[in-house]
Amino acid sequence: MKELIRKLSEKISNSETRKRSRTAEEYQRFLYAIEYILTDIWKSSFIHPEAECSIHKHNNHYSSNTRYRDPNLTYKMAMAAFDGLQLLNLIVVTKDGYYDRTKMQGGLTRYRAKEELLEMLNEMPEHPAIHLKPNLDAETILLRDVVDDKRVLVDYEEDAFTEKARENLRTINQCFIRHWVDLRILDKDVLALQERLFDDTEKQPIDLTKRTLVRIFTNNSFEEGGRFYRVWWQNVPSEYRKFITIDGKSTTEYDFSQLNPNMIYNRYNHELGSVDAYDRVLDGEHRKIVKQAFNAMMQAKKDIGKKPKKINLDEVGMSWKELKEAILKAHKPIKDLFFTGLGNRLQFEDSQIAENVMLQFAKMDAPALPVHDSFIMHHGFSTYGELEEAMRRAYHDRFHTNIKVKGDMVVQVKPSKDFADISVDGIIKADNDYSQWRDRDDMWMSRK
Repeated sequence: MKELIRKLSEKISNSETRKRSRTAEEYQRFLYAIEYILTDIWKSSFIHPEAECSIHKHNNHYSSNTRYRDPNLTYKMAMAAFDGLQLLNLIVVTKDGYYDRTKMQGGLTRYRAKEELLEMLNEMPEHPAIHLKPNLDAETILLRDVVDDKRVLVDYEEDAFTEKARENLRTINQCFIRHWVDLRILDKDVLALQERLFDDTEKQPIDLTKRTLVRIFTNNSFEEGGRFYRVWWQNVPSEYRKFITIDGKSTTEYDFSQLNPNMIYNRYNHELGSVDAYDRVLDGEHRKIVKQAFNAMMQAKKDIGKKPKKINLDEVGMSWKELKEAILKAHKPIKDLFFTGLGNRLQFEDSQIAENVMLQFAKMDAPALPVHDSFIMHHGFSTYGELEEAMRRAYHDRFHTNIKVKGDMVVQVKPSKDFADISVDGIIKADNDYSQWRDRDDMWMSRK
């Protein structure tokens, strides 16, 4: 990569019509900008053959909040590198960036690498997720607010909480990058899964380079939100999560039972009872939809007159108003807490529990991968009950009461159906079916 960057920098410099040479400092920033763009392209090429990249072309982005921006990437050098790669006919813009001042909406400039550049990058023998080292010095404690109806990152004053949260997350992320997390699915299914994720408005395609967490707080408050995001396994559809491996070994997933209802009832000193919080609404039918509606009502700051777009009531046979009333009736003890914006405060509570669980295991050098209100770990931590116990204890430390924890999705790395033919030829064929996963595992082990 360094050699490729050097060669391209020389070609771009020779193609420019500059009156003076760059200073030593400018040249280093120029090299960094080329590396930034090439790295983005390299990572994208492993996501999908036709994946696009994006770039900010407004100088405000490069001079805005210093807490979150990359100090080594400047507007002048980013544009010089981007324009230079276009001059060399190595990248092509697929969609121009725009900003609509009336709607206060916009989009970034999108581009794609041309075949010549992809061939240069493909000559590198490694996978970017294994070769590239995550930047542990980048800001991981993010604070958002709503400004002009848009969610934006805002600066904040450091205090004991933010410093401790950042220190704890660094410990967790250091544990994550000492281990290799992967998805063992058939080679023939990889592309189909990525294309499915491209079409999903709530998820991103799987990018194995995204191996470290950030923590995002909301409403300009460190007592709201705080959940952990931006790791690739959070984009994996639920039916595929059982194929996540850690250091080449099979995993298991445990989640809290009815986490939000439990937290609400416990926090406000009510008894949830033994009947499932969602099943009690429509006699156990349409549980998923009831859960979506329950959480939407708890998240909202005022009564929701219209059905949320993500909730499909076609199969329920009732109106949104009727479903709301059914939920309020089933949860009389807490009915006054709906439509008060409690959801973001609940997210803070569950984020503190999640931090507790992950930190316990990180100090043991055992990654506990967060996915919503569940955790994925090496299957051995379920065999002896360590994960379940840690989750129970973390919840009890926060709410001083117990909660049920459910575990499932244990799948061996090499399912028996793959090895029904135990001959040498049969084993080789089965192994070849997972060659992409196997090759990455071999790369990781060789570097380790």
